[in-house]
This record gives sequence, C-alpha cells and structure tokens, in this order.
Amino acid sequence: MPTVALILVTAVWGVTFVQVKDAVELYPLLAFLAIRYVIATAALAPIALRRLGGFGREGLVAGAVLGSLIALGIGLQTAGLERTTVTSTGFITGLYVLFTPLLGLALFRTPIPRSLWAGVALALVGLALLAGVPQGSGRGDLLVLVSAFVQAVHIVMVERYANRFDVFALTFVQVAAAAVAFGAVSLAFEEPTVPRGWTVWSALIVTGLFAVAFAYVVQVWAQRRVSATRIAIVFSLETVFAGLFGYLLAGDRLGALGFAGCAAIFAGIVVAEPAAASTLRRLVGRPAPEPEPRPRG
Repeated sequence: MPTVALILVTAVWGVTFVQVKDAVELYPLLAFLAIRYVIATAALAPIALRRLGGFGREGLVAGAVLGSLIALGIGLQTAGLERTTVTSTGFITGLYVLFTPLLGLALFRTPIPRSLWAGVALALVGLALLAGVPQGSGRGDLLVLVSAFVQAVHIVMVERYANRFDVFALTFVQVAAAAVAFGAVSLAFEEPTVPRGWTVWSALIVTGLFAVAFAYVVQVWAQRRVSATRIAIVFSLETVFAGLFGYLLAGDRLGALGFAGCAAIFAGIVVAEPAAASTLRRLVGRPAPEPEPRPRG
C-alpha cells in the first residue's frame, strides 16, 4: 500500500508540472506558490490542529526547517519550469536521487562507490545534451538543478524526522511554514492580485490539495514504513511521468538530442539509486531492511 501511494504521488507531480507551467504564464509565480500552500495548509488544518498539542518546540523547529527547504526547492523548481520545458524539469528534478549520496560525502564523509560516479557522469552527459535543445533554457535547467539538490536535503531531513513526530502535525507545520515564506517574498517583490480564470484556479486547487497536502502526508507516512531503496526507486518515476505528460499535454518535442539527454539522466538515476539508498540509511542511522522472502513455488 505505501508503494502504491508513492507511485500515485509521483504521477500527480508529473502531470501537475504541465498545470503549473500554464498557470505561472498568467499569474505571478510567488503569489501562485503562496496561495497553493495556503490551500494545502487549510486542507490539513482540520486534522492536524488536533494533533499539535504534544508537538512541542522541537517539532515546530523541525517543521520550520522542512518548510524552509520546501519553499527554496519548490520556488527554484517553479522558476525553472517557467523558463524551460516540462520534460527537462521532470528529468532534472529526478537528480535528487543522485544528490543524496553526494550530500553524504560532503557532510559526513560517507564513502561513495564507483556506481555513483558512473551515475554522475551519465547525468552530466544528459544535462549537456539538454542544454542544446532549442525549446529548453540553460538558465531554467540550472534553476531546476539547484532545486533538485535542495529537494535531496529535504528528503534526508524528512527521513530524520518522520519517526519522531505525528505525520499530520509535521506535514501541517512544514506546509504552513512554506506558505508563510512564499507569502512574505511575494508581498516584497510582487503586486498582490486576486487569481482569475480556470487555468490558474484549477492549477491552484489541484496542486494545493493533491501535489502538496496529499503528497507530503503520503511522503512522511511512507518514509516511516518503506525502505529507502524502494522510495528512491519509486520517486524516480516522477521523471517518467513528467516526460509522458510533457509530451501528451504540453507539446514537448525535444527531438533526438533532447530525449537522448533525458535517457542519460534517467540511466544515471537508476545507476545511482542503490548508492543513494545506502547513504540515506547511513545518514539517518536506519538499518537496512531484512530482505523480503521469495514466494515459493
């Protein structure tokens, strides 16, 4: 059940790339993100507020840290999506799987196997190929790349906090913190206006309820139950869904060069996944799960 829920989340993230790209062409980016996270906060409030009683100061700090990472990561990702293609955004975002063990090396001197360096090499080749796609944008791709790194930090921190705090309370606080951050930056740099039109409102409602509220509850809940290996594998499906929906709904036509770049990035993610999962377990001090018994017969 957790794996099925995570697959559903990656599908939601993949299809909403298209909605968000269309919406931010019509409405200011930061205001869009602020309202999106306010909607998610309101959706979580009826359940979460009853569970905040024993959350404590440590829980509030944990939620604030996660919310800050969400705001930075999603803000950069959406700014990049505004400038580049849906397909490129999806595949580059998937590199957070690869960044996890690199974080382990940089922060905790965790050894990195050769398979990871092979994954890094493939990803770099893929990024170089995508840089030559006329529909894309080098600046947009770079913003998404930095976003992927921040999202890798978020995944590591969720692993650290998931078993220590209530799922709904932790999700509520991090989403509310992100909403406050987006709102403050939007008021500082944009003229606040009321969203208008079905394109913007449908994107706000769908992403707020499903890509944020539902998705983060599932992520926190699943990371208490599912091995890091399986989560890394499932999350990488986001790239596949983004490529599919970018082709079907956004008219992405990257050509042989672009799709070769996406294939190289995906291959790098697949090669790096075992190292990413192993490093994630070391970072959070979680033992490797026992192997599941094979069915007889």
